[in-house]
Amino acid sequence: MPDSLVRRFTRATADEVMKTTGFANGGVSFWYRQAGMPSARGPLPGSREYDVCVVGGGFTGLWTAYYLKQAQPDLRIAILEKEFAGFGASGRNGGWLTAELAGSRERYAGAHGRDAVVALQRAMFEGVDEVIRVAAGEGIDADIVKGGVLNVATNPAQRRRLHDELAGSREWGHTEQDLRLLDREEREDRLRVAGALDATFSPHCARVQPARLVQGLARTVEALGVDIFESTAVTEIRPRDGAGRPAAAVTARGTVSAEYVIRATEGFTAGIAGQRRQWLPMNSSMIVTEPLGEDVWKHIGWLGGELLGDHAHAYVYAQRTADGRIAIGGRGVPYRFGSRWDRRGATQPQTVAALWRMLGNLFPAAADARVDHAWCGVLGVPRDWCSTVHVDHDSGVGWAGGYVGTGVTTTNLAGRTLRDLVLHRDTELTRLPWVGRQVRQWEPEPLRWAGVQLIYALYRAADRRENDRLARTSNYARLAGLVSGR
Repeated sequence: MPDSLVRRFTRATADEVMKTTGFANGGVSFWYRQAGMPSARGPLPGSREYDVCVVGGGFTGLWTAYYLKQAQPDLRIAILEKEFAGFGASGRNGGWLTAELAGSRERYAGAHGRDAVVALQRAMFEGVDEVIRVAAGEGIDADIVKGGVLNVATNPAQRRRLHDELAGSREWGHTEQDLRLLDREEREDRLRVAGALDATFSPHCARVQPARLVQGLARTVEALGVDIFESTAVTEIRPRDGAGRPAAAVTARGTVSAEYVIRATEGFTAGIAGQRRQWLPMNSSMIVTEPLGEDVWKHIGWLGGELLGDHAHAYVYAQRTADGRIAIGGRGVPYRFGSRWDRRGATQPQTVAALWRMLGNLFPAAADARVDHAWCGVLGVPRDWCSTVHVDHDSGVGWAGGYVGTGVTTTNLAGRTLRDLVLHRDTELTRLPWVGRQVRQWEPEPLRWAGVQLIYALYRAADRRENDRLARTSNYARLAGLVSGR
């Protein structure tokens, strides 16, 4: 991108960017622009009683309802959604069906041991194939291609982290078939990234069009007899009490009472009474290019549907879409004061410019491509950065989430685990180390806001230093890790 245009992006407002460049910014993701918006479902018509009430109509809530109905078809299940099913991160993510753990192996092992973490990782590997199996079986066409994932290193410090991660993965049960170093010939044959020094490859990842997947899943769940009520904001979740009152989800349109109420609200959890400090709503942004011509692809390759990540601290994630575009994302403004989020989903002009520069740095052949769409969404981050799933049989309240950006597969595992927990099953899933995990809340404001700003300022500074050929991980990044608790 020409420097003059970068400067214009940096100075301009979002409206000016849209006016001067012509691309869509905010509202919904490119995935919905491509797939089309779903037909609206009606809101909750008044107070109701169900066996299970799920709060949140994203992947977690839909998978939970799907597996519960498969296991016990006579269950009465309702899903309450503030916007529309798939509005949040489920329809705004990077389209990575990845087996990456949403949490720290060391932390999980500290409470449950190494073997439990190995079992969790294997469950994630299997989760990728489970999503693919269900999509095929239910006739959901979501452009799924299991092409694996490449993670590249583009400077010496990143290269050192890549090799450390590869060596460490063997200690956690990864084999050569799970994660391996690519030689230069295979790396270049798969995907040519400018300045790549090394790359690893894992087959446990698939490209997916997330809006098509989540909408197909919503239709499938509805066909099974689950009631989905949209435009219905839950303001409070009440546990059951000793006087026999059941658990309940409270809305302005009525109260839904149920044997179990499952919170599946991820980055929007702060909007429920008493949950503001539970999970931090972290913002992530994306852009997508116009369809690229064959003259560009012959320089890049990328014929196998692989996903692409890097080893920077302010990392990027990318895919080649089914219609020949590059969709690339990363952190923009990571957090808004008071755990607020932007309902418009607009991406700041400076973030668009930064992502465009990253795109040009990785793929110089695509540097002049037009950006067709930009958007953002929020994900949930627990204080220890480890996802969790839990059902309290005394209170009748359960939850899952805190996926820290790797939720497309993790939500499926969460849905199957919640099924077993709600049905009082003792299974391999209910014994996984993330079950029942509870951590302390995030700090109150303004400490929360100041801490996140500091963390990402340090990460950006670390990347700048490492791009200047620092051969080791910058101390700025180490300090950011201490502050963040990762």
